[in-house]
Amino acid sequence: MSRIALGAAALIAATGTASVEAADLYYGSRAPYTVNQPLNIYSWAGPYLGGNLGWAWGSVDNSVTRPSGFVGGAQAGYNFFQTGPWVFGVEGDLQATGASDTFAPWKFSNPWFGTVRGRAGYAFNNILFYGTAGLAFGELRGETFGLSETHTNAGWTAGLGAEFGLTPNWSTRFEFLFVDLSDSNFTITGVQNGYHFGLLRAGVNYRF
Repeated sequence: MSRIALGAAALIAATGTASVEAADLYYGSRAPYTVNQPLNIYSWAGPYLGGNLGWAWGSVDNSVTRPSGFVGGAQAGYNFFQTGPWVFGVEGDLQATGASDTFAPWKFSNPWFGTVRGRAGYAFNNILFYGTAGLAFGELRGETFGLSETHTNAGWTAGLGAEFGLTPNWSTRFEFLFVDLSDSNFTITGVQNGYHFGLLRAGVNYRF
């Protein structure tokens, strides 16, 4: 794994660690649900951890292959503050993916990728709509006639999502991201190849 991937993975791990440690800090108590509670009582502030599952589909530059497949992974984040209905935070995730495609004699696949993103959203009580954008990184693997070559590339990502608070600690969400992993020169193809794809996924978070 390249220095880019190792550094990004370390940053995501640090985010998760900070999330757990920050659970002991005071950032506003979560009022229990009651029938007579007023609106705007749901707190989105603070750290969270979760998992996700989805589907990715895309294409490889300078190739007719269109890798697609299931995606699954984990995310960690922290919403720094909530000012009225506005929520701002950061999130990182690492994903394993089965996205691949073969067009004789070429096969391209994306075994894994990750992102580190900022998030900004608007909350209607326990429903949060948000936009997100930031750094993407991941591996593109090319194969032909028994030869294999892999490159770990950095790029960018942006998307939209909606998150729904089920209890003061648990929430579920649906998210779409566009991910663009930049081109790099593949010796086995003799051209620049990169992977860009759409990702639709659902997830669950536990808020501390």
